[in-house]
Amino acid sequence: MGIQLAFYFFAAMTLGFALVSLFHKNVVHSAFSLLGTLLGMSGLYVTLNADFLAMTQVLIYAGGILMLLLFGLMLTKPSETERSLKRIFVAVILAGGTAVLSAYKMAGTVWSSGDGELPASTVKEIGLEFLRFDEWLIAFEFASIVLLAALVGAVHIARRRFPIDDTNALLKAEQGGAN
Repeated sequence: MGIQLAFYFFAAMTLGFALVSLFHKNVVHSAFSLLGTLLGMSGLYVTLNADFLAMTQVLIYAGGILMLLLFGLMLTKPSETERSLKRIFVAVILAGGTAVLSAYKMAGTVWSSGDGELPASTVKEIGLEFLRFDEWLIAFEFASIVLLAALVGAVHIARRRFPIDDTNALLKAEQGGAN
């Protein structure tokens, strides 16, 4: 009974944050509500005894990709046309097509309930294997240093200061292109 209640809680959490992410006017607030959606999905994975998927969801999606998305949002200038009717129409058509295709594929699938036995948890074994010094630890640390250097470089390029004359020329060019 407790697992079922937890499943319903995480399902409601996921759907609620997804709706906030979809309909909120502020893009940064939408990105933060996407964090709630991703954490709700990881909670669903935990209730389904998919520990590895839950950890992957939190570490990679909520921890890494969402932070890159937030950096990108915070470093770019907002566009007034990002929520235009044409873009919304295209998004609704693509989402509707994906939903219809998914429903068609699910209707043609024979679902089995399995033998009723849940697999044992593998989180501890995966963590120990991942952190073994002779296998993956050095590669993992090297990748994290490379990603950090790329992030610092992107912030430096995005926040580069222009001389006053260049900035005025850029502003005049933007205003002339807008008219």
